[in-house]
Amino acid sequence: MTQITLNATTGRAEGTRNSRRLRATGHVPAVIYGAGVDPLSVAVDARDFRQAVSGDKGLNVVIDLSTGDATFTVMARQVQRHPVKGTLSHVDFQVVDPSQPVTVVVPLHVVGDAVEVRHADWELSQALFRLTVKATPAAIPTHVDVDISHLRPGQSIRVADVVLPEGVVAAGDGALSVVTTRAGRAARTNERG
Repeated sequence: MTQITLNATTGRAEGTRNSRRLRATGHVPAVIYGAGVDPLSVAVDARDFRQAVSGDKGLNVVIDLSTGDATFTVMARQVQRHPVKGTLSHVDFQVVDPSQPVTVVVPLHVVGDAVEVRHADWELSQALFRLTVKATPAAIPTHVDVDISHLRPGQSIRVADVVLPEGVVAAGDGALSVVTTRAGRAARTNERG
């Protein structure tokens, strides 16, 4: 598991005015929380944080957050942005145990070609674009592929049907539709005629 190291400074002054000053210096106010850790107010360099979460795993990347006195294994669980500028305004880091599963959201990528659906002039519709899964930090996938090549007209793929990598389980309702098929305009015309 590749981990990224990020430095944080402790002892930041709290409050709106102080947070605004901190952001003006290129830093982002943040908090570290989790099991066995009292909430700790810190600040991280905004550019370093953006670089840390810009890889394939995005916010699901595991970060070694060093405060000088201690190093915490964390994941960015909530990122707040300015509503107009889009700049970072606050980050919540949750301490994670590398051996314990965490719940994260990963993107779904539709792969393959539903030949029978296409030849019958039916249409595909992707209903779910992200999937909530549970996995240890090392097993978190960058995305999950949904193979549609076996689909036939009138069929759908549910969350329970999605093939997940080893060590990853879907969290939530397995009956939710991921990809559905429906009669296209030509197919509906042929049914009526």
